[in-house]
Amino acid sequence: MFTTLKNAFKIREIRGKILFTFAMLVVIRIGSQLPTPGINSQYIRDMFSAQAEGALGFFDAITGGSFFNMSILALGINPYITSSIIMQLLTIAFPKLEEMQRDGEDGRKKIASITRYVTVALALFQSIVMAVGFGRQGLLTGYSSMSGGAKALSIITAVATLTAGSAFLMWIGERITENGIGNGISIVLVINIISRLPEDISNLFTMFVVDKFSQGAPATGLLAAAVIVGVIVGMVVLVIILNDGVRNIPVQYANKVQGRKMVGGQTSSIPLKVNTAGVIPVIFAQSILQTPIIISSFVGYHGTGVWSEILKYLNSNLWCDPGQIKYSVGLLVYMVLIVLFAYFYTSITFNPLMIADNMKKQGGFIPGIRPGKPTSDYLNKVLNYIVFVGAVGLTIISVIPYIFSGVFNASVSFGGTSLIIIVSVVLETMKQVESQMLVRNYKGFLEN
Repeated sequence: MFTTLKNAFKIREIRGKILFTFAMLVVIRIGSQLPTPGINSQYIRDMFSAQAEGALGFFDAITGGSFFNMSILALGINPYITSSIIMQLLTIAFPKLEEMQRDGEDGRKKIASITRYVTVALALFQSIVMAVGFGRQGLLTGYSSMSGGAKALSIITAVATLTAGSAFLMWIGERITENGIGNGISIVLVINIISRLPEDISNLFTMFVVDKFSQGAPATGLLAAAVIVGVIVGMVVLVIILNDGVRNIPVQYANKVQGRKMVGGQTSSIPLKVNTAGVIPVIFAQSILQTPIIISSFVGYHGTGVWSEILKYLNSNLWCDPGQIKYSVGLLVYMVLIVLFAYFYTSITFNPLMIADNMKKQGGFIPGIRPGKPTSDYLNKVLNYIVFVGAVGLTIISVIPYIFSGVFNASVSFGGTSLIIIVSVVLETMKQVESQMLVRNYKGFLEN
């Protein structure tokens, strides 16, 4: 990776793209420190301090700490991610959108434009809910002593700032995609997660290593350091294996006559990724389990009874806690949801029947499998096995941090989901850098 970056900096065009990307990331980190006007950031930190690794811990991690600081970028890139998922689902449900997606570059531009509008609408909705729901409880500074007009102005200012911040991040992401390196939205997401890693790793080593040395137990401290490094390295390796795992289905194309020439007879393959759904199943599962907790926080529910007990089962802070082991049932539900969403998301993004029909029209077939429905059934069968393996891998990566958090109280903002995002985006970005260098070398060869 470092060799690739070193060689990339030798090429003026690629070096300019890398520096542009870096400049945009600096702008993002500066924006993450600018407070939203009229908002008491301490209120959010106090309110969710007990849930830092629960309902909103991951949300704060992917905003780079902007949410708990209530900066102008507090909503992060989340509205855009949500709107992209919504548009992807709607494309499956509405034939007109599906036709638009197939309509080449123009169709994709139209869908991208709709996605932007949906992003702004979602950001506006989220900021209104936050300003109105939390404003009267202390989020807006001096809200209770304001007059009616002043309250309205305070809410409008907060809503406009938070919405504009999210739209600004979306704009930066698109500029990085056009003028920088890699997928801009993914890079924005990754830099926010990475910004929290030094603090989290420092806290881990302080808790399990430095404190042990100060207590006169250096052997225990060294063992803890080895375990921490081993777990992190092991998870990264597992993510890389899961991300790069591919099952290639061989495809043979029959010979056919075009004019006076015989064409065809080629051999190709259909690459089926082991982790076909990426990190989406984990995000979906987290969202479903966290939504009741977030809604209860918004309405100020702090009561007792059956609902309070249900919220405890959904609270990841209590999972794998030896003193409250019964609440680990919520972790089992979380694992089941990841597997179910892996199958669900794969089913709406990968259509074996369409692939089988296209292969049949082009004279292609899988050796030993008849074209048409038998090919579709075969792809479905293989895909079901692959999705299960990928879902199990995702589940293991996602669950390990909760086990260490519950058993050893090793609370950190990053977890398996964050590592999956970081590793996937870094690998994809490096592949893009290498491909651009390869294209550049070809151009130089042709020009010479």
